[in-house]
Amino acid sequence: MPTTVISGFTHNFLGKAPVWYKQVILLFLAVNPIVMYTLGSGTAGWLLIAEFIFTLAMALKCYPLLPGGLLAVEALLIGLTSPEAVYLEVLTNFPVILLLMFMVAGIYFMKELLLVTFTQILVGVRSKSALSLLFCSAAALLSAFLDALTVTAVIISVAVGFFSVYHKVASGKGYQHADHNTSSDEEVIELHREDLENFRAFLRSLLMHGAVGTALGGVTTMVGEPQNLLIAKVVGWDFAGFFMSMAPVSLPVLVAGLFTCWALEKLRWFGYGGRLPKPVRRVLEEFADNERAKRTKADQAALWVQAAAALILVAGLAFHLAEVGLIGLLVIILITSFTGITDEHQIGKAFQESLPFTSLLVVFFAVVAVIHDQHLFKPIIDYVLSLPASQQPGMFFIANGFLSMISDNVFVATVYISEVKQALDAGAISVEHFRDLAVAINTGTNLPSVATPNGQAAFLFLLTSAVAPLVRLSYGRMVVMAFPYTVVMSGVGLYMVINHI
Repeated sequence: MPTTVISGFTHNFLGKAPVWYKQVILLFLAVNPIVMYTLGSGTAGWLLIAEFIFTLAMALKCYPLLPGGLLAVEALLIGLTSPEAVYLEVLTNFPVILLLMFMVAGIYFMKELLLVTFTQILVGVRSKSALSLLFCSAAALLSAFLDALTVTAVIISVAVGFFSVYHKVASGKGYQHADHNTSSDEEVIELHREDLENFRAFLRSLLMHGAVGTALGGVTTMVGEPQNLLIAKVVGWDFAGFFMSMAPVSLPVLVAGLFTCWALEKLRWFGYGGRLPKPVRRVLEEFADNERAKRTKADQAALWVQAAAALILVAGLAFHLAEVGLIGLLVIILITSFTGITDEHQIGKAFQESLPFTSLLVVFFAVVAVIHDQHLFKPIIDYVLSLPASQQPGMFFIANGFLSMISDNVFVATVYISEVKQALDAGAISVEHFRDLAVAINTGTNLPSVATPNGQAAFLFLLTSAVAPLVRLSYGRMVVMAFPYTVVMSGVGLYMVINHI
């Protein structure tokens, strides 16, 4: 514990982050002004980008909003950009902020419907290959219309719930037992230990299939990922236009991804193929039946309301009846009004998942403002645009893919689409070629980013969730399990970008 006020400050700075991490961030903050005034704003800008990518890559040590926000504030103070430039970036991308604020919160109120859906899939399908395909396909379909983070959250909720149920039984308790520590195996009966480990392997593979499914579906539509809407707004695509433009790349990748899911379960490679032990299945089926019997008429009515809201959501997006974020707000109003959710604090919980990332996105825009004001990416963009036109989409796909593996794909997409738009405005490229490059940027940031938890918000969310330690899903294991998907999705995506757009 701190013994002086000074030690209290050092203890409080960035909370529970490792001491070495705190020291590195302080070093960044100390060095940036020196570099700015000795080596110039261009060098300082590139250093800031490297530092910001470091905070994204180290997201497990500290949420990037805090260190990244400090770097962005310092960039404003030393003159790398201005508050007006940051505000302009935020204003330009306001539809994306609306999406995160209201669409994610709207889908939060559909969780019961999604939980019932995934529960029925898990309990009702006995073939592991078919079950994995269904999980992956359902996650892909839902992520194309809903929010990938919420879909991932639902899958996590199902996994945590079922793991808790069996862990209690394996510890000699009833699944209704309230006071139980699922993170400790000390009370697990020796007879059940092997089944418990097999159940962990089973859940790990399902969680990874589901997370990859959110990436497969997320690339296809303008609401699948935050950067999709940003790109769609810059290019001028509506929902149908975005889908049709991405289809030559996204649909072959979807087929290849689903085939990979099936093959991994059959071959049992890279940690996949774990089967659900029969004793575990009996416990879960009994639990699901018990939950179904407890469902009241009011609960059933709420599920019907959520299903109706889901149909309205899909129709609103497909026909572009309003801005995406406003459709999300409509979903919030409809579901809360007709399911009896009237308490302000109860409604406020829906916004807890989205607002931290929304705040981080504004910090992204501050860094993008630095890039624009200092023209940092102009030489890179000029070089790529000097290549033959047929090579440019592939180069953009590769560049975006590599950066998205180590940092956040929303940040990477924001930077590249903004720079290419400037090239279009300057008359360096045609509108048709600009659209081809937009396809390459969108697919390049969405597909290869599954390689690590740093690139995909859904993967990072899974890694930092309560279920990861329960099923022994570590950073390294996620990278290994994602590897075959990364190779297939990136390879097929790059081939289609080069040859079919």
